[in-house]
Amino acid sequence: MTKKEPTYSETEIADNLALLPGWYFEDGWIRRYYKTDGWPVTLMLVNAIGYMAEAANHHPDLSVTWARVGVKLSTHSAGGITEKDFALARQLEEVVLWRPAAGGALEGNPKKFVQGGDRR
Repeated sequence: MTKKEPTYSETEIADNLALLPGWYFEDGWIRRYYKTDGWPVTLMLVNAIGYMAEAANHHPDLSVTWARVGVKLSTHSAGGITEKDFALARQLEEVVLWRPAAGGALEGNPKKFVQGGDRR
């Protein structure tokens, strides 16, 4: 039998969210929106999120539109927010918003590509 993971209190959630700009807590989920420069990048972003979630065996709810992806995380088996949610959120931020270093071998995409987005 698997032991139920401990859930975070609202204070613990707020403390962790302070380290994740753009993420917020609402209706029992930690949430984040990303803006893209259009449908092809949106699909690439969804696939990247899907890959990371599957590798982690922790699956967010997504909302997908032409130039925007919403991510919602909660640990259903624990009935709340756990370290799994914050670990995946941190990994998403690292990968999704990564850009090559200026002056490096990789020149980077000149378009807006993926950016942090407003709550709605």
